[in-house]
Amino acid sequence: MTRLLVGLAVATVVLTVYALVDAALFDRNRIRGLPRFAWILVVLFVPIIGPLLWIVVGRGRRNPVSRQARTMAPDDDLEFLGRLGRDAEQEQRIRKLEEELAELDNGPTSASDKPADDRATPDAKPNPSGDADGTGDTPGAPGSRDA
Repeated sequence: MTRLLVGLAVATVVLTVYALVDAALFDRNRIRGLPRFAWILVVLFVPIIGPLLWIVVGRGRRNPVSRQARTMAPDDDLEFLGRLGRDAEQEQRIRKLEEELAELDNGPTSASDKPADDRATPDAKPNPSGDADGTGDTPGAPGSRDA
């Protein structure tokens, strides 16, 4: 029984010292309920319950603002609206660049943009003799039909 009482007394002292140091060094803006000096007095003069109250009630949360955060409609949020404008501009630039790349990949689209030798039909064969009809017969040549 003595060991149990000594163990509880040690636990009480450790809890009290922890709560006292924590209350003394805790961020002033996050302390809830009472001012700092009042919490220190509660921890010192109300054994067991004082340190427990400090831990449960006195310590504020890390982000008290996030708990009370107000939801905002998207059309009221200026940051969201600005981001929409930037996104639209970026989409437009991307579309323009994609069109330019497609033009480069497909080559020129109109006949006036093509070089002159590309305008020939794919069936046409080169005329090595240089005559107009491509038969190879020169007028007045022996064996030609004109004679």
